[in-house]
Amino acid sequence: MMKPRQLARHASRARRLPGVQGRTLALIRWVAVIGQLATVWGVSGVLEFPLPVVECLAVIGVLALSNLWLSARSGRSVRLTDYHAALLLGFDLFQVSGLIYLTGGLTNPFAVLLAVPVTVAATVLSRRTTVALTVLALFCITFLAFFFLPLPWQGSFSELPRVYVVGLWVSLAVLILFTAGYVWSVADESRGRDAALAEAEAALARERHMSALGTLAAAAAHELGSPLNTIALVSSDLVREVPPDSPLREDVDLLKSQADRCRDILASLSRTPEREGGQPFDSLPLTSLAEEAARDHLPEGVTFRLTVDDRSTGAEPVVMRSPEFLQGIGNYVQNAGQFARSAVEMSLYWSDEEVRLRILDDGPGFAGWMIDSLGEPYLSTRAGKSGHMGLGIFIAQTLLDRIGAETAYSKKKTGGACVDVIWPRSVLDVAQLIKSDESDKN
Repeated sequence: MMKPRQLARHASRARRLPGVQGRTLALIRWVAVIGQLATVWGVSGVLEFPLPVVECLAVIGVLALSNLWLSARSGRSVRLTDYHAALLLGFDLFQVSGLIYLTGGLTNPFAVLLAVPVTVAATVLSRRTTVALTVLALFCITFLAFFFLPLPWQGSFSELPRVYVVGLWVSLAVLILFTAGYVWSVADESRGRDAALAEAEAALARERHMSALGTLAAAAAHELGSPLNTIALVSSDLVREVPPDSPLREDVDLLKSQADRCRDILASLSRTPEREGGQPFDSLPLTSLAEEAARDHLPEGVTFRLTVDDRSTGAEPVVMRSPEFLQGIGNYVQNAGQFARSAVEMSLYWSDEEVRLRILDDGPGFAGWMIDSLGEPYLSTRAGKSGHMGLGIFIAQTLLDRIGAETAYSKKKTGGACVDVIWPRSVLDVAQLIKSDESDKN
């Protein structure tokens, strides 16, 4: 199960994702076009106020044309990035400001509509974007407080007092600032809650997959036992009967070694964590345990190098020899070895706060389209080929999640995959775990 710290991390990441579809924003802008046309027609045609109709229609036409372009570019499910959504809402601010400029500036009752683009941004976009649009809106209302065409009135009308215009500016500024801050805070809290719930559901789904895989592994170990014993028996007979100088000897030895390895793997599937815990070395230095985890997981022809980051501080952590650590790190090393051209490197780093294990290879690296989805079951560029099921990374991440690790995937600039496994030192180092237990007892 994912820890609260991990859920918060994923919730924070989800809050940074673009949250508005192009289709949704286009619909809002079409409503704005219709509303602006209706207002101009009502004021000039029905109420017969003198408006610069041609100029107003031109400004509205610019909004309509930009929205036609947006509708053509945005498919049914295309999401706008934070940057592009900010550009559109900034354009809308200038467009509304243009209409307000032509019809009286801040003395126009419709000047309150300048808060709409900021409200939309606060609802669906990032804090940085919302702040930028808020500053832009404040600039617009400040400009309109001093520069505008006279408000159209029937009959004679004297100019509104300057103090009243200043009051309008203050009220609009407060409205924009309060709306942006309050709406963004509420929307961000909602996004975080939804993201945490979605991540918890995903963690439960991963646990169900692991449980199902465990059941299948037990069944496979039982069903494969008899035919594997037969293969092992036949391969042993072949080893005895084939002469050492025979051209088939190398293949026979390989068959025997692989049969023995399969028997070891099936035997390991039947071991329980309780039985593993009774081994002579229940805890080991991090370097020794990492080296043990990588052992026997690399194909022939691939070299392995273990290094310690020079920036590491403090004593080397001593880590419990858990099946989750051994199998999880082993799976990552095996995956790196299968894609590496010639070498796999493991780098260790520790400080008083965290422990990091980094696995690097010199292969082609992760495909860009799959980096954000790594850790999900049945995901692989080799799925269905030579028996690959796309479960290695999923199993590794789920096992390491159980012992408090956070995993990140990236692609090196020079090529090759990079996997970072990070623990808070307090949940991995045996010495700190003992101190924590003693403090809890006291």
